[in-house]
Amino acid sequence: MNTSSAARPRIVVGISGASGVIYGIRMLQLLRELDVESHLVMSKSAQVTLQYESDLSMAEVKAMADVVYANTDIGAAISSGSFKVAGMVVAPCSIKTMSEIATGVTGSLLSRAADVNLKERRRLVLMVRETPLHLGHIRSMAAVTEAGAIVYPPVPAFYARPASLEEMVDHSLGRVLDLFGFDTGTVRRWNPRDGAAPGS
Repeated sequence: MNTSSAARPRIVVGISGASGVIYGIRMLQLLRELDVESHLVMSKSAQVTLQYESDLSMAEVKAMADVVYANTDIGAAISSGSFKVAGMVVAPCSIKTMSEIATGVTGSLLSRAADVNLKERRRLVLMVRETPLHLGHIRSMAAVTEAGAIVYPPVPAFYARPASLEEMVDHSLGRVLDLFGFDTGTVRRWNPRDGAAPGS
C-alpha cells in the first residue's frame, strides 16, 4: 500500500521493563506489515530487559518503528491529546507502569502517553505481565479498567494448538490488534464445528 503518512492510522507502542519484550518487538513488525504508523517509547528498564531476552540491539528495535521518542521527552507529540492516534498498546506492561497509569501520576512519557489516550477516550491496551498477583495489583487493574483501559494479559490460547513460541506471540498480538479493527491474519479463530480454524 502506498499512502501518505498523514493518511495512515497511528498506534503508540509502549514497551516497559516487564518480561516479554518480544511482544513489543513483534507488535512493531506487525504494524509495519499492516501499514500502520508506529510511535515507539521504551522505558529504561525495557532496554535492560531487551539485553536479557533478545539478540536484537536497541538500534535494531528502534529501526522497526516509524517514530521513536525518549521516555524522558515529556514534551513529545504523543504527550498531547491534540496529536491524533488510534490508540496505544503497552507490550509488555509492568505492574509499575500500570500503577502509574491507574493513578494518573505519570512520571515518564510512556505513562503520560497512556494517560492522554485515556483522557481522550481512545483505546488503551495493557499487556500486563506479572504472576502471581497480590491485592494491590488487582486493585490497580480494577482502577485502570474503570478509567477506560483494557487489561490484556498475554495468556496463550491453547485451542489454537500453537506449534511454536512465535505462533503463541502472534496469536496474542493478533487478538490485541483485533481490538483496534486490524486483522493481522495471525489469529486462529475458534469454530466449534471444526476446532480452531485459521483466519476469520
